[in-house]
Amino acid sequence: MHRMLVTYNEPKDPAHFKKYYVETHVPLAHKLPGLKSATYAFDVKPLGPGKAPFCVFEADFESEAALMSALGSPEGKAVAGDVPNYASGGVSMVHFPVK
Repeated sequence: MHRMLVTYNEPKDPAHFKKYYVETHVPLAHKLPGLKSATYAFDVKPLGPGKAPFCVFEADFESEAALMSALGSPEGKAVAGDVPNYASGGVSMVHFPVK
C-alpha cells in the first residue's frame, strides 16, 4: 500500500475552505483512478509544541506507481488544478509506503 498525505495551512477564509473542500474538492479526489481509500479531517490537534495543520487528507493506493499514474491522469490534473480555488494558506504533499 502507498499513501499520499496532504496538509493544508490555515486559509484566509476558513468557512469557504471547508464548504468548497467538502462539496467540490473531495468529490473530485474520489474520482482518482486506483484510489483504494481516502479520509480527511479538520479537527487536527498537535501532540507537542507548534501549530497543527488546518486540514489533513490521506489517500491510499496499491503502489507508488498507481499513485503516480493517478496524479498524471486527467482526474489527477483536475484535482491539482482545483487546489488554488480554496487553499489560500498553502499546501504540502508527501507520499510513502505503508507497512
